[in-house]
Amino acid sequence: MTDRRLLIVEDDAVFARTLARSFERRGYRCEMIAELEHLPDVVAAFAPEFAVVDLRLGGGSGLACVQQLHAADPTMRIVVLTGFASIATAVEAIKLGATNYLTKPSHTDEIEAAFDRPQGDAEVEVSATPTSIKTVEWEHIHQTLAASDFNVSEAARRLGMHRRTLARKLEKRHLS
Repeated sequence: MTDRRLLIVEDDAVFARTLARSFERRGYRCEMIAELEHLPDVVAAFAPEFAVVDLRLGGGSGLACVQQLHAADPTMRIVVLTGFASIATAVEAIKLGATNYLTKPSHTDEIEAAFDRPQGDAEVEVSATPTSIKTVEWEHIHQTLAASDFNVSEAARRLGMHRRTLARKLEKRHLS
């Protein structure tokens, strides 16, 4: 089996370690980082072929990470994992160089399959189902959160709602 190098960018240490162990059993060599400030050094020293990036990092945005990884190596296969999914961030992640975008919880099989699907699928079924009002609301909230660098107070101000109201809505989504 070839030496496949995987970088895991995740601020949840337990989840990152679990993911790393699972991929190591499949023959990957893994490095983990939790903060973007370490990214350039790790990429230069480790030269990953694959990356799993959490969208919402405690110290920054996973989208910025995707952009930096893609700039460092345009052939790297990058999968964004998030419990904070929205159409807006999925589109931005792909534009910035992600290979795929998956929602949490995702397991190793799904992530590895996403690495193997770097191209789109023109045969995917196009649904005529209208978007629900809850989905539209969530996407608007998430877009505003992303625009305010995930600062809940600032996002609440921009949305015209009380900070506690927004915090309750976010808690209901069980975000990580």
